[in-house]
Amino acid sequence: AMSTIHDYFKTDQFGARNNIELLEAGAGHAKAKMTLHPHHWNGIGTVHGGALFTLADFCFAAACNSHGTVAVAIDANITFMKAISAGTLYAEAREIAKNFKLGSYVVEVRSDQGDLIAQFQGLAYRKKDPLPFAKPSA
Repeated sequence: AMSTIHDYFKTDQFGARNNIELLEAGAGHAKAKMTLHPHHWNGIGTVHGGALFTLADFCFAAACNSHGTVAVAIDANITFMKAISAGTLYAEAREIAKNFKLGSYVVEVRSDQGDLIAQFQGLAYRKKDPLPFAKPSA
């Protein structure tokens, strides 16, 4: 199932454009990384809040879609703890609660030194539709 969700998230163009890579996903949990480049910077040369949100949101999406049915964000918020301007960022999402309609997740974004850069909380609406996994290429 993990290779299947990996294939599905390879179709995430926005994630790919932001140098985000899914490292693992399954059973309400996910890990992802984002290698930092100058295009991630804001006007003062630190990583843009939108880039941090994108990494956390991508990781959240992988975790809440790991159950095999479509889940979409209905609420998300982020708290920025520390500025960063270089290196690689790692996000880890974990499921806090889940029922037949909703899933609640926390995502921590950390530097490659282990410093907490941001914390994200997301609420997902869980649909009944099976996840439209990417077909293997011929």
